[in-house]
Amino acid sequence: MNKINPHSFHIPVLGIGYSIDTPVKVAHLGISSVISLLDDMLMEKLRAFYSKKFDLPFQAISKKIDDFRAKRITAYLNMVNKIAHDKFEELKTTCDQKSSEFSKYIDLLQDSSALKQKFEQFKKDWDNLDLKDWIHENLSMGSIDVNIMTKVDKENYKDHVKLPAKYNDGHAALRGFVNSDLNSSVVLSAGMSPRLYNYLETFDDFYPDTNFTLKKKITLKVSDHRSALIQGKYLAKRGLWVSEYRIESGLNCGGHAFPTNGFLLGPVLEEINRNREDLIYQTFELLKIALKAKNRPCPENALEIKITAQGGVGTSEEHQFLADQYQIDSVGWGTPFLLVPEVVNVDEQTLDLLCKAREEYLFISDISPLGVPFNNLKGNTKDKEKETYIHQNTPGNPCHKKYAALNNEFGEPTLCTASRKYQKLKIEELKASGLPEDEFQAEYRKVVNKSCICVGLGTSALLVNELDTSVEKKGVSICPGPNMAYFSEVMTLKEMVDHIYGKINIISRNDRPNMFIKELTIYIDYLKKKMNETPLPWTEKQQEYFADFRDNLCNGIQYYKELFSQVKTNLFDKKKKLISDLEVYELELKKLPLHQNEEVLA
Repeated sequence: MNKINPHSFHIPVLGIGYSIDTPVKVAHLGISSVISLLDDMLMEKLRAFYSKKFDLPFQAISKKIDDFRAKRITAYLNMVNKIAHDKFEELKTTCDQKSSEFSKYIDLLQDSSALKQKFEQFKKDWDNLDLKDWIHENLSMGSIDVNIMTKVDKENYKDHVKLPAKYNDGHAALRGFVNSDLNSSVVLSAGMSPRLYNYLETFDDFYPDTNFTLKKKITLKVSDHRSALIQGKYLAKRGLWVSEYRIESGLNCGGHAFPTNGFLLGPVLEEINRNREDLIYQTFELLKIALKAKNRPCPENALEIKITAQGGVGTSEEHQFLADQYQIDSVGWGTPFLLVPEVVNVDEQTLDLLCKAREEYLFISDISPLGVPFNNLKGNTKDKEKETYIHQNTPGNPCHKKYAALNNEFGEPTLCTASRKYQKLKIEELKASGLPEDEFQAEYRKVVNKSCICVGLGTSALLVNELDTSVEKKGVSICPGPNMAYFSEVMTLKEMVDHIYGKINIISRNDRPNMFIKELTIYIDYLKKKMNETPLPWTEKQQEYFADFRDNLCNGIQYYKELFSQVKTNLFDKKKKLISDLEVYELELKKLPLHQNEEVLA
């Protein structure tokens, strides 16, 4: 029988180490979360830690053995899966205890959820029914999903000889997941990668079995309907079904930011929802052709597709509105969970910074070696460490892990732009260029500003668990979204979930903007910044880009004006004020000097 999904929210991947062991803490309570597969070295350290904690057998996997990265990832995921399943089995067998994890499981459920209502109905006939049978039939674990950033697929070498593509970092991570015991999804983010997508085709677990079920599923993080359709069809032509399309705000999110050309979350979700059936139809027709050509089992009806969303959600009203208005199957809550030590790994110093963070301390930076905008927090210890290196005239980080070593400016093997070796070579190149001093300093600052986030985003997990940081040092990178400004207290899991479901309110500020308005203002600021940074005179192509960006934002504003006027929900109680604000932003956009090549006012 199909069990009811316990929760209407999930915990997205948080950095590298923040959610790397979150399933151990919440999967048995029915909460789904995502593990980053970037850092196999960190996984190996945590596998040793948890094996000792839970008295599990442990044998280290040396870097000297063949395919060590994939084998480390498999071993770690199998361990997390075992611990989570053991805790879930214990939950089911101790259900008669008042303070049991079963009570916690039920208490965390949304009052209106089908599972909670089913349990309340069951209690009426408690004396005539067996609780353990009911639990077995109805309770399920949260999914233990994994994340692979498609951009981070570094080629690797052995004895100075380049290895085949299957040993690339992303490929090895995918293989590590496939070889694990997990029956869950791989979340592919950071854009389409044909080479990695084609590699999916080589694994049986991604194809329907004779019962038309999937052992391993594919989730795509996409920015709009067009991207979902293009990538979904690409995979369907290879016999691969996308089980979930995860829509994320381009700028009102944490981690790396992937801004769209002014396409806002509300209109994007509207288009996705309106075209859901067409997306299913088009991809399923291609899937059938591909599966039959491969002589694989082919279902008569389309497999399940979920549409989920995340980015900037901060209140129960926003959460419920996304579910009701756009039929969202699950809403991602990421940034607020950074204040829940019970669930994620955040060291005390960084936790204190997060609690005190206000809007001006949360900003989009260019520190990422991937060359993608990156959400940052002023005062983080990794940036302080970086500045110390600069002041000591030794800019750049020792590059021990090399996960972001993707730059080939100086030949092979590739280098990370945050590494000391790359920055030394780049600075020497700048010195030889004969640039005027002011231009040299500007270019120099661009070089040394890159930060070693592939280490910094994982170090907190070591600090929290009091593990060795002699290789990583103690600098911590953190990447909360703008939403962090409105959360200011450390919370328990119970408090966080109760806030999501509207049982309590943990936001003390009364000036938090509507999530759609917040995203709009971030996009307007981003557009102005891009215009100011673009040298004059603008080319025709640049002017066209800015005009399209502005027009897309204006179209989004018009959509919101109609939405706020027509839809009845507590989210839009102050409709007149919201619509008035939208008109102000619309006028501001229309006044932008898109063709006059004038300076844009901040």
